[in-house]
Amino acid sequence: MGEVVGAGLLAHVPTIMLPEATRRELNHGEDSTLVAGLERLRTEVFDTLDYDTVVVLDSHWATTVEYVVTAQDRRAGLFTSEELPRGMCRIPYDFPGDPELAAAIAERAEPNGTWITPIDDQYLPIFYATVNLWHFLGRGLPDKRWISLSVCQTATTEDNLRVGRAIGEAVAASDRKVLLLASGAMSHTFWPLQVIRDHEAAGVEHIFTPEAYAADVERMDWFAAGDHARVLDTMPEFLRHKPEARFAHYLMMIGALGEGRCTAPGRRFSEYENSVGTGQVHIWFDRPGAGWTAGSAAPTG
Repeated sequence: MGEVVGAGLLAHVPTIMLPEATRRELNHGEDSTLVAGLERLRTEVFDTLDYDTVVVLDSHWATTVEYVVTAQDRRAGLFTSEELPRGMCRIPYDFPGDPELAAAIAERAEPNGTWITPIDDQYLPIFYATVNLWHFLGRGLPDKRWISLSVCQTATTEDNLRVGRAIGEAVAASDRKVLLLASGAMSHTFWPLQVIRDHEAAGVEHIFTPEAYAADVERMDWFAAGDHARVLDTMPEFLRHKPEARFAHYLMMIGALGEGRCTAPGRRFSEYENSVGTGQVHIWFDRPGAGWTAGSAAPTG
């Protein structure tokens, strides 16, 4: 019987792929904690935890009439971002996929009242919400499988939770030990082009509005307490602050972990940072010893 052995809400912002000197130039001489956080996550989790497959819930991959899950045997190539080719150019990637798990996730769609299609086309685009995280967390681990699942731009909160349920059921029925990566931001409004270069530093004073900052901080406190029920109950309020992809990446993740019954507390692997108006942070949820929906002690570290 398979299980989700760990999950995270992780930032994938383009700045993490820039040279350190450039990052420091943008941030008044300081480096982003997002880079060190991914490096620590690699050392403490990805290099030590027993898992087979990483499932990336990719907030940059927007589909329209269905969710799509990658089903190739292997994905390899060079990635240049259409959004920011100056900063993300010819990044190599090479990892095995997991067609069996992809098919199992798709098979659980209809029973959960949703639509998921597995695609094994070798020319299917890949997005930096997947590539950037693999760059830090997957390189040098050639036996670990990675697959990605799209967000659907016509989906509601309930739709995203249904997909999460399908993922959770598929994993449980498999023989896989899985890590879920909700790859995306919290509040997500960019500064306008004429002033955006004035807001490239990581300081929270650059978050687009004080209200968005307060909403992000509130939810990070709830994550730390394992109060996912409150996060879900207040989604209508949070949507006013335009979380990335309507927070689909988190919603699919928590749907797989038991939704409001999930009590897993989150531990921070970075500071909360700005990225040209948006709220970014790495939060990792360890599987509680008694399971995702059982009470557990506060995290350490």
